[in-house]
Amino acid sequence: MDAQGRGRAGGIDPADQWVFDPETGSYELRLDQTGEPATAPREASAAASGPAPRTSPRQAPARPKPGGGRTVPGQRGQRAGGTAAGGRRGAGAKATAAAGRRRPKPKKKAARKKKVLMWTGGTIGLVLVVCTVGGYLLYQHLNDNIDKIDVGINNSVFDKGPLNILVIGTDKRSGKGNTGYGDDGSVGHADTTVLFHVSEDRTNATALSIPRDMITDIPDCPTKQKNGSTKTIPGSKGVRFNESLGQEDRDPGCTWRTVEQLTGLKVSHFMMADFNAVKELSSAVGGVEVCVAKDINDRDSHLKMAKGRHTVEGEQALAFVRTRHSVGFGGDLSRIELQQQFLSSMLRKMKSGDTLTNPKKLYDLSDAATNSLTVDTGIGSISKLTSLAKELRKVNLKNVTFATVPVLDNPADGKQHKTVILDKPKAEPLFAMVRQDVSLTEEKEKEKKAQEQADAKQAALLQGPKAEPAKVRVKILNGSGRVGAAQETVAWMQNSKAVSHSSNGGNAAGGKKDKTLLEFAPNQADQARRVAEDMGLPVDALKQTTADAPPTAEMTLTLGADFKGAGVPVSAPKKAPEGIQKVEADDENICAK
Repeated sequence: MDAQGRGRAGGIDPADQWVFDPETGSYELRLDQTGEPATAPREASAAASGPAPRTSPRQAPARPKPGGGRTVPGQRGQRAGGTAAGGRRGAGAKATAAAGRRRPKPKKKAARKKKVLMWTGGTIGLVLVVCTVGGYLLYQHLNDNIDKIDVGINNSVFDKGPLNILVIGTDKRSGKGNTGYGDDGSVGHADTTVLFHVSEDRTNATALSIPRDMITDIPDCPTKQKNGSTKTIPGSKGVRFNESLGQEDRDPGCTWRTVEQLTGLKVSHFMMADFNAVKELSSAVGGVEVCVAKDINDRDSHLKMAKGRHTVEGEQALAFVRTRHSVGFGGDLSRIELQQQFLSSMLRKMKSGDTLTNPKKLYDLSDAATNSLTVDTGIGSISKLTSLAKELRKVNLKNVTFATVPVLDNPADGKQHKTVILDKPKAEPLFAMVRQDVSLTEEKEKEKKAQEQADAKQAALLQGPKAEPAKVRVKILNGSGRVGAAQETVAWMQNSKAVSHSSNGGNAAGGKKDKTLLEFAPNQADQARRVAEDMGLPVDALKQTTADAPPTAEMTLTLGADFKGAGVPVSAPKKAPEGIQKVEADDENICAK
């Protein structure tokens, strides 16, 4: 069986799926488990009006597909399928409607049903819009819009833990009107990649943009073939991140595995789209407001825009998110900032009352989103996407932050920088924050204040004066499983932190330890605070003994599996490292520079 599938085709006239609900006084779409129209919600009403006549199932004419060429898996050219058939109702339905006009005003219960539309997916436009296919716009034919790829990882729709949705934008020339974009004849790359993390308690979310030109290692990747077999694509060392998709026949599962290896986060699902996603989604919401701080005339993206605020959609929206040479430093990192501004603004527009209360806009948005999406089989249907959206909609917009994975210019490029490398001292703390559900927004910090006060007593060990580095005596044992970790830390402490009385105690007894631990006596507390600050130790990594130690006695620092390298904090900090580029989703005062 082909690894890439489509939803079950349906030939049902959507008009026949609308049923009058006497309790709310309005028509609602009803589907049974097979996708067929359900019976009227109240037997009494059905009996009074009689069965409504059914039109014959009709199949929308298929659009021609462009031929030729091997493509990025799951990407589409023009799609099969057309718009839903018109809105005829039989005499029975008319009678029911007439009866409904004599009923009292709809109850408040109807408002609760519409709340399923409120949070349309996440902070990314493609994720955000998923929820709009819930409720009365759940047409069966939307299933046919969604492409699916089996990446060999069968995750359920969601679990009770954190969610990590990988959103991939490919630069392959697919779809109508896209021949001028991307590289001619290219199978596509992971041109734009965002890892959207939702905390376990659903109170905050962080969207990490991964630079496409970052040098990284791509692991071996098993891919499903059309005949059902599995082919493993060999990994690559020291290549651009964007080569994790398309190149060497890699599918989105390869990007998935690369991101997991890079961040230490387990990806839950992926969503992939091409150039048409930006064009269609921005038009479906009636345009997205953006801001530029100077006039722009970009020769590559063809964006011409005067200084100030603008509403963009369609081709102009795509040109905006592809612009890089005319903003910032003229590279991919500057383009990422434009994309974050655009996505934040589109998120606000999608959540606005104007969009949520307009049935036509909601349908256009749902149709555009599902037409633009390729997803993993775990969320490859409208019902599964809706279940996922119900989890994502719990996140308050104020607690959603976009951030870029910290990178440095690649010294191997010489004077002309074309690629970047991971800035580990900044990236590792950021990844740790995301793994531990630490929000990057100030709003979340306020919400945690009460909890932090309750933890103050436990944190008392870190409170108080810190010894001068020259007065600190510490022996370092290696229980991390990394060869040479103890000596690496000794050298770093002596050369970077001036802790001259630090020594290498060799390997820890009993082998590898799960967590780093600092053991000290009560009269060494000031020394312990100094080491804890230097190493970035959490309070639970400090263990105080009961008796004082002799004046020249050493404390013992045992490195555990959570040790990532000398100079890299062991625990996630409570504040993002200085210099981290980030955009908060509810910030309306963002202007590209």
